[in-house]
Amino acid sequence: MSSIENPSPLPLRWAGVVLAGGHSRRMGREKALLEVNGEALWRRQERVLREAGAAEVWLSARPEQAWATAEASGRVVHDRVVDAGPLAGIAATLAASTATHLAVLAVDLPRMEAAWLRRLSAACGPGRGAVGRREGFFEPLAAIYPREILVAAERALARGERSLQRLLTAEAARFAIVEIGAMDAASFENWNEPPASGEARRQA
Repeated sequence: MSSIENPSPLPLRWAGVVLAGGHSRRMGREKALLEVNGEALWRRQERVLREAGAAEVWLSARPEQAWATAEASGRVVHDRVVDAGPLAGIAATLAASTATHLAVLAVDLPRMEAAWLRRLSAACGPGRGAVGRREGFFEPLAAIYPREILVAAERALARGERSLQRLLTAEAARFAIVEIGAMDAASFENWNEPPASGEARRQA
């Protein structure tokens, strides 16, 4: 368990990726294009990653998401294993990037701020990432992965496994575990269903 009071930037070169390749079935529309304070969610998350210190920012999207290729200011990456969830997006980005670490941020976490990623980055080191944990479960979609995790991720995908919880449990030695307190819990609230009228526009 790590307790970080005065985090400092990660002294290693790290990339960031916005995971935006989900099908948004429960939402009924493209989550990445919902707006928060006039800013599309995917753009907001790219900005958060840059503010946190990412040297490069990727957007993980499906090939048919034409808006991603047309509008993304960062680099676009497509899953090499189709319909395998966030694990496939993480593996594809790690394979495409040359950075030592990859900060992962799901597109549907509209309350997440750069401060959390900076806190995680302070716990990272060579070959070691950082992930939050709450009530015994990892929060894998706002975490930092070392590139050394790529082999384990690809092997899991080859076996047909998609669980990030299982991967993180098996590879826990490669991560600093940062306990998520009550003050941080709201940052992990996600959008899986249509927000109430006007909510998408008002969220901070």
